[in-house]
Amino acid sequence: MKELEIKDYVRIIRKRLWWIVTLVVVATLLSGIVSKFVIKPEYEASTKIIVNKTSDVEIQQLNTDTVNTNIKLIDTYKEIIKTPAIMDVVAEMYPEFGFDAEGLTEKVSVSSVNNTQVMTLIVRDRSYEKAARIVNAVSKVFQSEIPALMNVQNVSILNYAKEDGANKEPVSPNVLLNTVVALILSLLIGIGVAFLLEFMDDTLKSEDDVQQILGLPTLAMINRVSASEMNRSKEAVIVAKQSAQAEARSTPSRKAGELEHVAIGK
Repeated sequence: MKELEIKDYVRIIRKRLWWIVTLVVVATLLSGIVSKFVIKPEYEASTKIIVNKTSDVEIQQLNTDTVNTNIKLIDTYKEIIKTPAIMDVVAEMYPEFGFDAEGLTEKVSVSSVNNTQVMTLIVRDRSYEKAARIVNAVSKVFQSEIPALMNVQNVSILNYAKEDGANKEPVSPNVLLNTVVALILSLLIGIGVAFLLEFMDDTLKSEDDVQQILGLPTLAMINRVSASEMNRSKEAVIVAKQSAQAEARSTPSRKAGELEHVAIGK
């Protein structure tokens, strides 16, 4: 197989440029329209919780070992928050949310920054106010239930989510990001399909193709004739035949006249 050069890549892209451009434009417009008018927006609310191991008798002096212990507890607490031990209590205490323990677990996500004692609880919902109420409720229940579960009182809530969502912007969908991703993906797909079609096309289109495959020079080439050119050619042939027939009919009389003229002259 012939190794493609840069000019070959350019030629393939230019050959199907309009098809690629059409695909990119349609995909980008559809992505923007769907993201803006079809997908319902979601809002995000969050709270921050700090884990600080303390004693019931006296506050321990913070040192490296204590901090490391608290950091290791973060992973344990991240799992406890999303268990029925917490979510069942939230669902029972706040029936107005309309979620059972499983539904609440799906809506809550927990994250933490490495080497810190701070956890972040995040809830997404189509209503920011509802998301804020849910994440605040989960944080409160977790703080109240963890002493009985772990026999320690080491959870403090740093901040609650503000339930006033008048100036909050949705976090999903990201119209700009979706549009840019659709543009890039459609461009890559269009170029990929163009090259695929080119490689699957085994027809001969030029003298170079013939010489490359057969190793022989081209003696002649027949151009493609359109229907209009074919009709004009037929009309020209008909006119030529009619002219030839008219000339053939007039030729004997001219010859007879010439012979008679010659006889009289003698």
